[in-house]
Amino acid sequence: MPKMFFVEQNGSRREVDAPLGLSVLEIAHKHGVDIEGACEGSLACSTCHVVVDAGWFGKLAKPTEDEEDMLDLAFDLQETSRLGCQIIMTEALDGLVVRLPAGTRNAQG
Repeated sequence: MPKMFFVEQNGSRREVDAPLGLSVLEIAHKHGVDIEGACEGSLACSTCHVVVDAGWFGKLAKPTEDEEDMLDLAFDLQETSRLGCQIIMTEALDGLVVRLPAGTRNAQG
């Protein structure tokens, strides 16, 4: 089974099983990783914001305009920021590394 790594706010690195077809948000929730996901993956908030390791960023599908609009509202936005609900696990992403941001901002309308 593919794996992925979450780097938590305190810097600890957590390796988890990452089933194909699940989003990073779903994988986080399955393993008790502290990502909120207030809108449950419907692209209506930025609380599943993660910072993708630079080496992995180019391997992801490009963000949609809707995702970019939500990212504009994210706390601690970085150049490699993405929404966890929009990153779907594939074989090519086996070993993916994402960092949890310093905090979140729930800007649901």
